[in-house]
Amino acid sequence: MRKGLYFGLAALLASFAVHADETRYYRWVDADGIVHYGDSIPAEYAELPKQIVNDYGVTVNNLAGKKSDEEIEAERREAEVRVAQELQQRADQALLATYLSVEEILMHRDRRVELFQAQSRVTELYLSNLNRRLDTLREDAANYKPYSEDSEAPMIPAELAEDLRQTRETIERHQNNLKKYRADEEQIVTRFAGDISRFKILKGIEDN
Repeated sequence: MRKGLYFGLAALLASFAVHADETRYYRWVDADGIVHYGDSIPAEYAELPKQIVNDYGVTVNNLAGKKSDEEIEAERREAEVRVAQELQQRADQALLATYLSVEEILMHRDRRVELFQAQSRVTELYLSNLNRRLDTLREDAANYKPYSEDSEAPMIPAELAEDLRQTRETIERHQNNLKKYRADEEQIVTRFAGDISRFKILKGIEDN
């Protein structure tokens, strides 16, 4: 008997579901402002906004129509603004959680700057030694072709030519490193200046 009751309930629910599907109606307004009702949407109106209404004509759901290019672009801009706001909020939270005062930010900045300055000084010293070595190699190479003006000069030894090449490449590499250290130092100073400015705003600190 209980099994029969279950089957009866299932059949009743299925009947309600079919009935609900049969009584789903749509309401939409065409380009001329004329209101239409129907249990299906003609193809020419498929992209218009529409509402699902019940048997009493009451709207139970809204279906958006096809969005215009302007609407799509506006939504994209709004999404970008939301993302930027969320990122700024996270950055603000991290800034306030990391530092208690402007002085702490300045101390952290100075430590980072000192690191890049130390790397620059070591690189400058190494470059100075490399340039002296290159001058010596050039003096030696001046006795050989293709650097010598003497038509009877011998061809430069392979080891000397290779030493010249490697020294030039090493100098170029460390010159690039030096440029990078200086650029990184400038970026650090700029970034910390922004952090200090934002920290003051969040803390309500006024510049003297």
